[in-house]
Amino acid sequence: MEAAAFFDGARLTLARHLAGLRKSDLASLVDKSPTAVAAWESEAKRPTAATVAQLALSLSVDPGFFAVRPEDIAALSTTPHFRSLRSTSQLARDQAFAYGQLAVDIATSLERHVEFPESDVPTSPVSVDDRDGDGPERAAQFVRKQWGIEAGPAGHLVRLLENHGILVVFSPPHTASVDAYSFDSRLRPVVILNPIKCDYYRQRFDVAHELGHLVMHSDAEPGGRIVEDQAHRFAAELLMPADQIRDLLPATMGGNVWRSLARLKEQWGVSMQALLYRARWLGRLSDVSYRNAMTTISVRGWRRNEPGLVSAIEQPSLLPRAVELLMQEGIEGTQLIEQCRVPPDLFRTVTARTPDNGLSEPFASSNSKRRTGGRVVSLLERQRSKPRETARE
Repeated sequence: MEAAAFFDGARLTLARHLAGLRKSDLASLVDKSPTAVAAWESEAKRPTAATVAQLALSLSVDPGFFAVRPEDIAALSTTPHFRSLRSTSQLARDQAFAYGQLAVDIATSLERHVEFPESDVPTSPVSVDDRDGDGPERAAQFVRKQWGIEAGPAGHLVRLLENHGILVVFSPPHTASVDAYSFDSRLRPVVILNPIKCDYYRQRFDVAHELGHLVMHSDAEPGGRIVEDQAHRFAAELLMPADQIRDLLPATMGGNVWRSLARLKEQWGVSMQALLYRARWLGRLSDVSYRNAMTTISVRGWRRNEPGLVSAIEQPSLLPRAVELLMQEGIEGTQLIEQCRVPPDLFRTVTARTPDNGLSEPFASSNSKRRTGGRVVSLLERQRSKPRETARE
């Protein structure tokens, strides 16, 4: 059996994480010991052909999924930057990281046929011990200069990242408990966007925030408050450069200030809440005025649903366009999926322009959005049973 002869333990780990399983869970499914699973994953032992078939059936993947790849993506990747380590279990984080690795795997496979932009992410490390320095602001200014972003509002951020070799994809809808996250690899940096947060203005800030991690935090421990604050400051400066927006921000909350904020929101592509926070940070707005403004935001129900003219979020196009071009050349989607040797539904999700893409994509899926209440469910195509509870920290 080919899959047994070329079995890669890292691929078993990837499949297990995609399925949201611990080693003991998988061991129970195949009637083996957790020690045996650990040995297969570390490649201390090689499973028999019959065991590989059993593993594939239990994990809902083709046996070819376990075949060795040109690169071990997990070994080449940095630890992902998640927003909060306390709000998500290790099981959920492992699954999210595995999904990002799978996205890189698919992109690498497609690159055999289509040329993608070279990775060109400026590096400007900022120490996590630097609480009060202007490192994040200088890093954002450096990126704007290096990438040739003209003065004024930044354009289509997702396209900007893709043009500089960053892979941007949406995560599956039932993993929405994990917010946007990012990680780097020697193959390609990755930004994974939350599929539920369908807000143009907030999404742009998320993209800028994750770019900040890629630029500043290649060696930083993820999830800390200082690291997250630095990424927020980077995003604010990238989207609203201080020297360009300071004099446009409100100094008081009287008169027609809300109308002015609404206009600035549309001009700069950021939320009114981000503008208010920026005004406070830059010393234009007092703490009292800021708190009163945020109270008004809450009373009007704008915390989660601000009014705005743009309803369509920015869409990734690197992978979707590659698939479209190949299909035009007569290479069918089924051939690409077979080459990648990944579950079809996950291929469709990774290469989609929009989250939970419905029937509009070339690989239309009939799967509907599932509410999981924070539980970890398998990302692999055929569901085995009820969703699993997340592991306790």
